[in-house]
Amino acid sequence: MPHVTLPKVGTAEAWREAARACLSARIPPEAITWSRGPGEAVLWAEDEPPPAPKVGAIRVPENFVHLAAQVVWHKDPERFARLYAVLWRLRTESGLMQDPADKDLTALRQMERAVHRDLHKLKAFVRFREIGDRTAPRRRFAAWFEPAHFTLEPAAPFFARRFADMDWLIATPDLVARFEDGVTTFEEGAEKPDLPDDAAEDLWLTYFRNIFNPARVKTARMLAEMPKRYWKNLPETAAIPDLLANAETRVRAMAEAAPTRAPFYAKAIAARPAPPRTPLAAPGLISALKEEEDACTRCPLHAHATQAVPGEGPLDAALMMVGEQPGDQEDLAGRPFVGPAGQLFDQILRDTGIDRSKVFLTNAVKHFKYTIKGVRRIHQSPNGGEISACKWWLQQEVSLVRPKLLVALGASAAESLTGSRDGILKRRGTVESGPDGIPVFLTVHPSFLLRLPDPVAKELETEKFRQDLTAAREHLDKLMAA
Repeated sequence: MPHVTLPKVGTAEAWREAARACLSARIPPEAITWSRGPGEAVLWAEDEPPPAPKVGAIRVPENFVHLAAQVVWHKDPERFARLYAVLWRLRTESGLMQDPADKDLTALRQMERAVHRDLHKLKAFVRFREIGDRTAPRRRFAAWFEPAHFTLEPAAPFFARRFADMDWLIATPDLVARFEDGVTTFEEGAEKPDLPDDAAEDLWLTYFRNIFNPARVKTARMLAEMPKRYWKNLPETAAIPDLLANAETRVRAMAEAAPTRAPFYAKAIAARPAPPRTPLAAPGLISALKEEEDACTRCPLHAHATQAVPGEGPLDAALMMVGEQPGDQEDLAGRPFVGPAGQLFDQILRDTGIDRSKVFLTNAVKHFKYTIKGVRRIHQSPNGGEISACKWWLQQEVSLVRPKLLVALGASAAESLTGSRDGILKRRGTVESGPDGIPVFLTVHPSFLLRLPDPVAKELETEKFRQDLTAAREHLDKLMAA
């Protein structure tokens, strides 16, 4: 049985070349083994390089290429074999990458998410300490980090761009990345080096204490974002116990010092009569809401969008449906769900017996995020910071409307309403708790259906979406009857 030993540096490119060669030679997955680095022995395997690729390009879906580029850095020893098994199946299963229930793809996507999280942690938690002569033309820094996966190499370009004006070294148990005179090199991993104390740490701790917001402390969420396994290498963690102990006192002080002026629509919320539900004249409140949102500078998206796009619908709506963000046509029109996804959405609403005129429609993010390609503005998904910055506006809309049921259309809406965007395809069709205890029904965004290239998969997913909205309507009927 041939065995492919991939190098510890350049693993991603080496796997692509080897997989292309094996596929070209029609070597089935069960007839080949894989490992990274010469130290991984494989029983019954012979080190035998795969044959050179035959003439002709091998085409695979772009989303598989992106998936493989992340998965190769996972620590699971079966990752290369799993990737090659899916690559082998793609020869005959054209719609495989669109199958959310495929167990092989599910395992790979879980690895992809784990690597993505580990990359984020590496970039966020590396702490450099200065070494060498501070008067030298290029100052030198070093750091120690223990990633959960083999993520130092794919993260190195980030550090090279971010700290291009200094020489640095990042040591991990697996590899050491060294950046000197603008060139990045790698060498074998090392033991934790004895790094000197850094005089800048006192300044960093002072800064960290001052930016720590006690009003937003959620210990469980903080530990999820900053697991304790990283604390030993983070100087600021020494201050966290004291900051948490005094959080309540600092919150009271912040509340007493806060300004008393509130936006027009926030005052309207406070003045709104309690149930029974009383219809309000929506245009005035929504107009005021739009003026406030247009003036928002909480995140950079306001700088390039045409305008903010507030929610639309009756303020006594029992059902509020929340999408991701405005698209190109919504940005120009200033109204939600008027583009291609909105037109498909309208049709499915009619199919399921939901009257759009009785629904309050809005988005988790109020400004259009895009990139320019030629003369077109191409949608880009908002990141967690942008969703968090805009969450305040969505909460005002929820407080204005006080719906009986919220429907989260897609991962961004789920993140804003429930705090998590993970596993939206697994969670779809379920109900979770949302803001102010309002139930949140989870499903996909209609634009997800438009992006599916395979007609059969698109038809199946459209029917699933139709069933989701039918279930949401039936759940609302039960809430209204209770």
